[in-house]
Amino acid sequence: MSEARQRGRRPGAPDTKAAILEAARVRFAANGFARTSVRSIAAEAGVDPALVHHYFGTKDELFLAALALPVDPREVLLPAVLAGGVEDAAERFVRAFLSVWDEPEIRVRLLAVFRGVLDAEGGRLLREGFLPVVLQPIGEALDLDRPELRMPLVASQMVGLIMLRYVIAIEPLASLPGDDVVAIYAPTLQRYLTGELS
Repeated sequence: MSEARQRGRRPGAPDTKAAILEAARVRFAANGFARTSVRSIAAEAGVDPALVHHYFGTKDELFLAALALPVDPREVLLPAVLAGGVEDAAERFVRAFLSVWDEPEIRVRLLAVFRGVLDAEGGRLLREGFLPVVLQPIGEALDLDRPELRMPLVASQMVGLIMLRYVIAIEPLASLPGDDVVAIYAPTLQRYLTGELS
């Protein structure tokens, strides 16, 4: 095979999707969500950008696929939070969150992803990827004022909850019934969603 041909774009093949995912993980971790383009991911994978769109659709979809989450958090959180009024959105948010994290089989996979987010480069994925792709749309769908401030505040509570309840397993939080967790966390999250922020 000629050298010129070896440098050409790889056509679609069984390993192309995996190569795109790996390239996406590398690029998102190195540059963050906002500064990573589909074109740069395609170049890293050695494929045409059209193949990235063919396999994954949008950059948002590719980002979530690259995280290898066992569930799409948008499909769990957004419908639950929007199912009622904004007045009790935090309670629905926490319940939907716990419905995923309290499932042992799903939790094992989520913990692996979460531990990766705690790495220096992984933090960029949370800041520049997960917040704008998953949480920011919830704030916008609820028509909150200042969702760019309110949703990171919500994230601060949920990251803390993940760390103490599931990663470190601090008691009594680790074994607290879900209803109790909702009763404790929802009022604080509701203030972050709709209360005064001074």
